Amino acid sequence: MEAAMRNQQNLGARRQGPPGGGRVETVIVGGGQAGLAVGYHLARRDRPFVILDAGQRAGDAWRRRWDSLRLFTPARYSGLPGWPFPAPASSYPTRDEVADYLEAYAARFDLPVRNGVRVDRLASEDGRYLVTAGDRRWEAGQVVVASGAYQRPRVPAFAAELDPDIVQLDTTRYRNPSQLRPGGVLVVGAGNSGAEIAHEVSGAHPTWLSGPDTGHLPVRTGSRWDQLLTPPFWWFVSRVLTVDTPVGRKVRPKALHAPAPLERVRPKELAAAGVERVPRTVGVRDGLPVLEDGRVMEVANLIWCAGSRPDFGWVDLPVFDQDGLPRHDRGMVESQPGLYFVGLWFLSGFTSSLLGGVGRDAERIADHITRAVTSPSLDRG
Repeated sequence: MEAAMRNQQNLGARRQGPPGGGRVETVIVGGGQAGLAVGYHLARRDRPFVILDAGQRAGDAWRRRWDSLRLFTPARYSGLPGWPFPAPASSYPTRDEVADYLEAYAARFDLPVRNGVRVDRLASEDGRYLVTAGDRRWEAGQVVVASGAYQRPRVPAFAAELDPDIVQLDTTRYRNPSQLRPGGVLVVGAGNSGAEIAHEVSGAHPTWLSGPDTGHLPVRTGSRWDQLLTPPFWWFVSRVLTVDTPVGRKVRPKALHAPAPLERVRPKELAAAGVERVPRTVGVRDGLPVLEDGRVMEVANLIWCAGSRPDFGWVDLPVFDQDGLPRHDRGMVESQPGLYFVGLWFLSGFTSSLLGGVGRDAERIADHITRAVTSPSLDRG
């Protein structure tokens, strides 16, 4: 028994690599669902790796979202590889339930997550990758970028011209209506986040929702019809809407840029709550937001819900297209052997960025890493 325990401890230490930097076979940047899923599959293949995450706890990226946030997919379809989501199958997990699940997942599989480590540079040096976080450095033959698909909220440059007395928040800083000043609220961005937040704040504030109508799904999330239709729908988006099928390849370019239809809050509910729909917010006049139709909005609060984008400013490698997105094939970067991306929207399929869908990409990438490090022709060292 003691020998087995020593072997397990040695295995854990070998997987984790040096705590303050050094050489390690694989560095995973990001300890959210994507990074943990890759870590799970690498651990099953007995490969040494370390996961670097800026949060103080696993799941902190979810804890920074607004209090009332819930998933749009039921718990049945929200589990990571090896452990189903520990909630009633038809329930819709809350923000905190997801965060706690990720933290428990890392502990359950003893994944080597280094919390409080914010990577500020990834570069290539002498045929290996150099990962830097302050004064700590890791050298690796393989790097998996799993830092998330929605890191930086889209806030226009003219936001800086707004009157400083206007409370400005975005989806990473809004928590609940108690943060707002008395007076009106302009929510900019009419997708799911904007609609849910506008509906929530309208209970105590005059509220305007700015942006074009994105449409809405024919059935409400959580309804009886939704429960009946979700299994075949999930099968379709998981198995058919992928880069491996003609229909998936056709849908992907549109899906990458098209706004998602409303799922939980319906337009008629917004109207019933007194939320007024208004055109896009396009600028500032005398410190106040201006709409596309020239109307000046005299509001005390403005919440930016115009979407988010990945933040790869720390990746110092020539792997991005003109839109700042990585050029890859199912997460593998041909021009930089040993570099991988995982967790991005439609990486290989419609569900690639979702809790219940990221596992497939994670497994494929873990397989590729294992082949690369055991094949002299592919190994970077």
